[in-house]
Amino acid sequence: MSKRIQLNTNYSKDHQIVVGYKLEDEIISFLSDNFSLKKAVFIVDENVLGLYQNSYISSLKVLFDEVVLCSVPEGEQSKSLSQYTDIVDTILKSKVERSTPVIVIGGGVTGDLGGFAAASTLRGMPLIHIPTSLLAMVDSSIGGKTGINHSVGKNLIGAFYSPVAVFADLQFLETLPQKEIANGLGEVIKYGMISTPSIIEDLEKLPISKPFVYSKDWEHLVAICAKIKADIVAKDFKESGLREILNFGHTFAHVIERVCGYENSSHGEAVFMGMWGAVKLSNLLGFNIDIANLSVFRALYTSKFDPEESVAELTELMLHDKKVKDGSIKVIMLEKPGVARSRIIQDVSVIQESWKFIIEEFK
Repeated sequence: MSKRIQLNTNYSKDHQIVVGYKLEDEIISFLSDNFSLKKAVFIVDENVLGLYQNSYISSLKVLFDEVVLCSVPEGEQSKSLSQYTDIVDTILKSKVERSTPVIVIGGGVTGDLGGFAAASTLRGMPLIHIPTSLLAMVDSSIGGKTGINHSVGKNLIGAFYSPVAVFADLQFLETLPQKEIANGLGEVIKYGMISTPSIIEDLEKLPISKPFVYSKDWEHLVAICAKIKADIVAKDFKESGLREILNFGHTFAHVIERVCGYENSSHGEAVFMGMWGAVKLSNLLGFNIDIANLSVFRALYTSKFDPEESVAELTELMLHDKKVKDGSIKVIMLEKPGVARSRIIQDVSVIQESWKFIIEEFK
């Protein structure tokens, strides 16, 4: 039986996040009960389309008299102005209405891109997320962040726009390569660090280094992570305070992704490296955080980080982050396991020491 998580905010319509296994019937019932079946827009990751076009996706498409299908190429490079423009052109030329549902099926890239297209076309069309990666299920599909990248930095163009529903169907994880499971685990580990330390213990009991096989334990873990994010978002939808803790490790990670090339560095792996630096920074600021909570998962991540840039240059790149405050770097650090806080850093030497710590471990 699926697990339902309610997300209620002051800025968006209430909606449910449904976590379960083989959710086709629930999705069909939801679409039939809430929308006209004359037309729908499907924005689908090209790999997912290839794997599920004649099964899962076709079972949803047959509901509608007409389907506008947009295929999204694999990779972070798809979160671009040109790809966004192509999708919006296709939607608008299809004579959609503001009430036409936009069903986005894919991982974080497709979700961010498709969500922004839904948010901005006709000033907002109803958005249904069907995340197909672990990363998207526990993080990017929840909370209404949509957007695309710019050459200056990641996710600098976008909008806060809430979906009308999210359906996290764990059967999609069965066809993911192991590296994509590890990618999503970066965000799962983050929830254990900033909110619920028992997640770390739960992960250690799961066969996370092997191909995904559905179990109730996995469903429970995904639901816990989704609920943590939903609860935080409900209190701070537009990231003016509490929600910032979800960026633990990300201020470092976004620089890592930019330096390595978005297509060469998975988000979850960059977040894992970034959390390594954030733990070091927390300890430099006077706290006592055990790196063992991260190092137990070190074997999952094999990419190298040995940048040509100096630590001073890496620190300077952090100033392009969206969360810079009055020209100073804002980071999320830990006071203790499960307790995270934002901090404005005036003394950049501690940032530079944290970069050295990352490079020494991952070079």
